[in-house]
Amino acid sequence: METRITELKRRLAEVEDLKAASHLLTWDQATYMPPGGAAARARQVATLGAVVHERATDAGLGRLLDDLSAHTDALAPVDADLVRVARHDFERAVRVPDAYVRRFSAHVAHTYENWGKARDTADFAAVAPDVARTVDLSREYAAFFEGFAHPADALIDVEDPGVTVARLVPLFAALRKELVPLVQAITRRPAADDGFLTGDFPRRRQLSFGRKVVERFGYDFTCGREDLTRHPFTIAFGIGDVRITTRVRPEDPRDALFSTWHEAGHGLYEQGFDPALDGTPLAAGASSGLHESQSRLWENQVGRSRLFWEHFFPAFRKAFPVALERVDAEAVYRAVNKVVPSLIRTDADEVTYNLHVMLRFDLELALLDGRLQVADLPDAWNARMETDLGVVPRTDADGVLQDVHWYFGHVGGQFQGYALGNLYAAQLFAAARAHRPEIDEQMQRGRFGALRGWLRDHVWNHGRRRSAEAIVTAATGAPPSPGPFLDYLREKYGALYGLTG
Repeated sequence: METRITELKRRLAEVEDLKAASHLLTWDQATYMPPGGAAARARQVATLGAVVHERATDAGLGRLLDDLSAHTDALAPVDADLVRVARHDFERAVRVPDAYVRRFSAHVAHTYENWGKARDTADFAAVAPDVARTVDLSREYAAFFEGFAHPADALIDVEDPGVTVARLVPLFAALRKELVPLVQAITRRPAADDGFLTGDFPRRRQLSFGRKVVERFGYDFTCGREDLTRHPFTIAFGIGDVRITTRVRPEDPRDALFSTWHEAGHGLYEQGFDPALDGTPLAAGASSGLHESQSRLWENQVGRSRLFWEHFFPAFRKAFPVALERVDAEAVYRAVNKVVPSLIRTDADEVTYNLHVMLRFDLELALLDGRLQVADLPDAWNARMETDLGVVPRTDADGVLQDVHWYFGHVGGQFQGYALGNLYAAQLFAAARAHRPEIDEQMQRGRFGALRGWLRDHVWNHGRRRSAEAIVTAATGAPPSPGPFLDYLREKYGALYGLTG
C-alpha cells in the first residue's frame, strides 16, 4: 500500500506541476505579457491544458485509484482523504473529452484579450460573439454530466461542491428580502462624508501602505508578491509561491487598498495549507465560497472595522498628509463603510454587495437555460441594476463588461461563491472572536496573530480534506446560515446609521 500511495502522489504531483505551469502563463497574461503575445499565449495555454487533462485522465491513474479506493481502511487518514478527493477529480475529468479542453482553453485565452479591448472602449458588441460561444461551451460542459436538474448545477459543483440552483434560489430570495429594506432604511439617513477620499493619492504610496498592512495580516512576501492587473486576483503555484494582484486609481485609494486586503485574504488561505499537502489536490480551497470567505473576512470584518482604523489611521495620514489633514480615524471608518448603491461590484459596500452577486447569478441561469440571449445581456443587466440598486450604468464598461469572469471562464458557477463567502465570513469571524477573546484587543494594536492562528487551525490547514460545510460547521458549532451575516450587518450599520433602539 505504501508503494501504491507513493506512486499516486508522484502522478498527482506531476499533474499539479503542469497546472502550475499553466497558471504561470495565465498570471503573466494578466500582468506583464505584451499585447502581441496574445495569439501565441492562447495556443500555449490550450496545449498545456490538453496535457494536464491527458495526465489527469490517464487510465493507469484510474486503475491505481480503483485499487486504493478498495483499501482506504488500511491507509493513514490523510492518505485516505487524498484517495477520495483524487478519485472524485478523476471521475469528473474523464467525462470531459481532451478535444473540449483544448478548444475551451484556447477560447478563453482569446476572449480575455478581446474583453480587455472591449472594456477599454465600452463596446460589449465587440466581444458578444465570444460570450455567445462561451455560453455554448458552458452548456456543452454541463452536458458531460448526468443527474443535475439545471445546466448551472454541473458548473456550480466544480466551484462549490454539493451546492445547487435549487438550494441557492430560495437562499438568495431570502437574502434579498432582508437586504433591500435594510438598504432603503440606510439610504434614507444622511450619508457619511467620504469626499476627502477623492483627490491626490500617489500610486506608490497606496501600494506601500497596502503592502505594510497585509504584512501585518501575515501575508508572507517571501512566498508571494503583488503586481498590477485589470481585475485583481490571487494565483498559487504551490504553498511557497502565492501571488496577489491589485489595481490603483490615483484619485481614490479605496480600490487599491481594499483589493489588496481582499486578495491577501485569499493568499493567507493558500499559504496556510498544511505543508504536507503541497503538491497534491488537497492543497486547495475547499470551495469557492470558503475561499471567498477568507478574502471577505480580511477585507471587511478586519479592514473595515473601527478597531482597524483606530490603529492604522496615523500611518494612513502620514502616507497622505494633505488629503487627510482635517480628518480623524472615526471619519475614515465611517467613510469606508458608507452605504450607497453603486455600479461596480468590487467597490460595493457590505450591505449592497450581495445584490450585485445575485444579479449576476440570475443572469447566468437565464443565459444557460435560454431565457436570455447574449445580445440582450446589457439591457437585462441595466434593468436589473435599476430595479435592485436604483442606478444604471452609463456605459457597458461600468455594466456588463466590468467583471472578468464571463470572459475568462465558463458562464455559470462563477458568482455564487461570493455571496456564500460573505455568509461564511461573518459566521467564522463571530466564532473566532468567541473562542479567542483577545482578537479584538490585538486588532486594536495592529496585531492579528490570534485571528490568524484560529483560522489556520480551523479552516486553512484542512485544504480539501473536508467540505466547506463540514469546515464551517466544525469551526462554528452550527451549519452555514445567513443569520450571523445579517446580524453582523444589522449591528454594525444599525449603529453607524442610527437604526438601532
